[in-house]
Amino acid sequence: MKRKIITTADGSKTIQLEDWNEQYHSIHGAINEANHVFLKHGLLFYLSNHIKNEAKEISILEIGFGTGLNAFLTLIEAEKRKLCVNYLGVEAYPVKKDEIEVLNYVELISETHKHEFEQLHNSKWEKQIQISKYFNLKKEQKFFKEIAHINAFDIVYFDAFGARVQPDLWTEAIFKIMFNAMKPNSVLVTYSAKGSVRRAMQEVGFKVERLEGPPNKRHMLRAIKR
Repeated sequence: MKRKIITTADGSKTIQLEDWNEQYHSIHGAINEANHVFLKHGLLFYLSNHIKNEAKEISILEIGFGTGLNAFLTLIEAEKRKLCVNYLGVEAYPVKKDEIEVLNYVELISETHKHEFEQLHNSKWEKQIQISKYFNLKKEQKFFKEIAHINAFDIVYFDAFGARVQPDLWTEAIFKIMFNAMKPNSVLVTYSAKGSVRRAMQEVGFKVERLEGPPNKRHMLRAIKR
């Protein structure tokens, strides 16, 4: 499938799959979308509701590790808060090194974290690596349906390709796997706001709320495991 690097509306780059007319991040701003959906309404929401005053340890599952943008932003936030994060990124088709090298996230987000961004991508798959004092990473190359964790994660970043091009990733079966993998009172966030996605989440037991979306998108979804 033909791939190319494009520049999104906030100046940050992403990868476009031309045959699908699908991008790894929003064309209206890759960094803006990641900050709004996954940091603000995922990580920061969870912390504000579950952790008070002192730093603790949390576990995050990312569905679609992709360019590493969500992991990079989370690493920086973890260091700022002195919060220990154990991060599992699942990806069936890892991004190629030459594509990573032309992404401009370090330049736009934090030049002082260049080494950590490189480590996110250079670290070996299937092995847990300490990227920084507060951020441990494990990347697993597998299909999402193969995830078998039980009660393991506080937060899930659900960042798969859209249901228009990969509807099999947005089914009750997949969200049941997510539900089982999450701890009680944990949080799942996604950029999608499709009614079929919301209903699939609700069907497996999530409490789902529709929130204001990132730039140029009306809504997004957040699901809580009660």
